[in-house]
Amino acid sequence: MSPASLTQSTGVPYTRIHAVGAARGDVIVPNDDIVGPIESSDEWIRQRTGVITRTRASANVQAVDLAEAASREAIQKAGISPSDVGAVIVSTISNTVQTPSLASLLTERIGATPAPAYDVSAACAGYAYGIAQADALIRAGAARYVLVVGAEKLSDFAKPTDRTISFLLGDGAGAAIVGPADEPGIGATVWGSDGSKWDAVGMDRPLKEAFDDPDGEYPTLRQEGQTVFRWAVWEMAKVAKQALDAAGVTADDLAAFIPHQANMRIIDEFAKQLALPEHVVVGRDIATTGNTSAASIPLATHRLLAEHPELSGGLALQIGFGAGLVFGAQVVRLP
Repeated sequence: MSPASLTQSTGVPYTRIHAVGAARGDVIVPNDDIVGPIESSDEWIRQRTGVITRTRASANVQAVDLAEAASREAIQKAGISPSDVGAVIVSTISNTVQTPSLASLLTERIGATPAPAYDVSAACAGYAYGIAQADALIRAGAARYVLVVGAEKLSDFAKPTDRTISFLLGDGAGAAIVGPADEPGIGATVWGSDGSKWDAVGMDRPLKEAFDDPDGEYPTLRQEGQTVFRWAVWEMAKVAKQALDAAGVTADDLAAFIPHQANMRIIDEFAKQLALPEHVVVGRDIATTGNTSAASIPLATHRLLAEHPELSGGLALQIGFGAGLVFGAQVVRLP
């Protein structure tokens, strides 16, 4: 008996980002409001990180609320219906529960049910991971349009007395609609991880340890600043160059460079390492939004397009890197 034939799905050859949406925390927090507990100053924070203010969400606003607002804007701008969304990918480390996923709740809220939905736990690289997966899903025929969201309420995990990372953290969400295109709009992704530095940035204690210590503090974020800085500047510059090569372009072909908004010093060193031409606009959203982990690249993209609409249609190199340590980079055509 001959084996039965098997049908395998195939999709379109090319994809692109059709639209982006954004939502930031509703409270603007200047440096002066947080320097007391860390015995620091506005000047120190500006010099070390480039952060002037950060946006944080009120107590009654959760990451899913920010994700919903950003997603609705992206869907509207893309000119599609929520029912056209074939999959929802949310990168977050801010879900209020271990399970179910933030993505499943978001899918219900925006009216995209019964689209498959799942969360990605890749922290600051999560948006780049999501774009890579959306591109693959569409070209494989698993979906026509994919909603990719980076959503974080990091203020829930910021310890006021922590001098390593808490003063950097902000809240926000960025969303992108990825769909079919007539020409290549998303370059090959260069992504990976370095588990040897697994504990360089992350939570300060395991959840189970906190459960067993009811009088102790809830787990919050911390980092080994110098380890992360050196890794980001030297190793991630190599990844960014690999992403350019994989896309078949050079820095001269770029209209914008949009790195994860980790630290202004890292962003500036990145631009130097890549020898970016003067015409390349660099995303520096961290100055007034703070570090929003998975949300930082789409938020910076949204702001760049609002301030420089002429960038639409141009190529942007985006790279995310952080907790894990995980990283992802690709060249995309801006919507």
